[in-house]
Amino acid sequence: MSTAIEAHLQELRDRQALQDVMLRYAAGVDERDFALYRSCFAADVEVLDFGPEPFHGVDAWVAHVEQALAAFAATQHLLSPQHAVIDGDRAVTRSDVQALHTLADAPDTTFILWATYETEMDRVDGDWRISRHRLVPRFSRTQGP
Repeated sequence: MSTAIEAHLQELRDRQALQDVMLRYAAGVDERDFALYRSCFAADVEVLDFGPEPFHGVDAWVAHVEQALAAFAATQHLLSPQHAVIDGDRAVTRSDVQALHTLADAPDTTFILWATYETEMDRVDGDWRISRHRLVPRFSRTQGP
C-alpha cells in the first residue's frame, strides 16, 4: 500500500477516534459513568469556562462534574459532527452541543444549553485524550411550569 494511502487511512482512523472520545464524554456524563468520563481526559487537562475559574487536572475536573450533576435528575448531551484539525499526535476539535438538563428538585423543569466545545486532544500511549477543553455558550433557556 502506498504511503499516501496509509496516511489517509491513519487520518480517517484518527478522526473516528477523536469523535469517539467526545461520544464517550457525552455517554459518561449522561449515564453518570465517571470511569468512562475520566478516560476521556489527560491527567493534566485544563478545562475553561465551565465556571468562574479554570480547572486543572482530571481529578479536580471529574470531582466538579460529579458534584454539579447532582443537581440534575437526568441529562442528555447531543453532539454535532466534529470538525477536527489533526497535526501528528495533536488535534484541535470543535463540536456543537445541545445539552438538556432535568432539574432534580423540579422534575418538570428543563434547563437547555446550546454551546460549542472547543477541545484540544493529544495522543497519549496510542489513545486520544482531551488536554484542553473549553465551553463556549451560545444560548440557554429554562422551560417548565
